[in-house]
Amino acid sequence: MEKLSLEELKSRLLETDEEYRRLAMAHAEYARKIEALEALPYLSEEQKLEEIKLKKLKLHAKDMMAQILNRYRTQAV
Repeated sequence: MEKLSLEELKSRLLETDEEYRRLAMAHAEYARKIEALEALPYLSEEQKLEEIKLKKLKLHAKDMMAQILNRYRTQAV
């Protein structure tokens, strides 16, 4: 496998790796929901808990995407 830049690798994974694509879509959805909550002038306790939950899910998705990236990077070396 040729040496790819990080952005090239991400792009290739979005095209070829179903798990990476699913995680990227989930990450984007969590980000969108967090932005919608942050746009509100006031959050209820339930909304605050939802925001915390979404941030944790978004971080977990990002971590899983990083693991997949690292796995492909080590294969390329």
